[in-house]
Amino acid sequence: MNIKKVGNVILAVKDIDKSIEFYHNMMGMPIKNQRRSWVDLGTSGALLSLHPASLTAQHTGGSIENGITIGFLVGDVKSAVEELESKGVKIYRGIVERDAGKNAIIQDPDDYLISLFEPNFEDKAQQTGGYHGFTPA
Repeated sequence: MNIKKVGNVILAVKDIDKSIEFYHNMMGMPIKNQRRSWVDLGTSGALLSLHPASLTAQHTGGSIENGITIGFLVGDVKSAVEELESKGVKIYRGIVERDAGKNAIIQDPDDYLISLFEPNFEDKAQQTGGYHGFTPA
């Protein structure tokens, strides 16, 4: 086996229109491809792909301790949280500072967890200000 990179992260969602509204309009992720039952979001690196969840299977969502958490890099986690909070996005855990940077955890409409991470760079010129939606790696 020769895996080159992660191609996409696939989420089964209860309401694809509600999830498109969240990831595209609220989070600012560009739509790369959209079909009736599949949407790819992002421009480079791994894509976030959405498809309708089964109507009969149990949805388990996620948790920091034992589930899936999607991680996004942002320029300024404080303004990102403020912007998303003003849009009614659920904040799972507020901003925490660590050696590597600051992060906060939010929830999407299906209760998947999303980490918003603002890294600390040794070269402070790499640090960005402001929040401009999704920041692809």
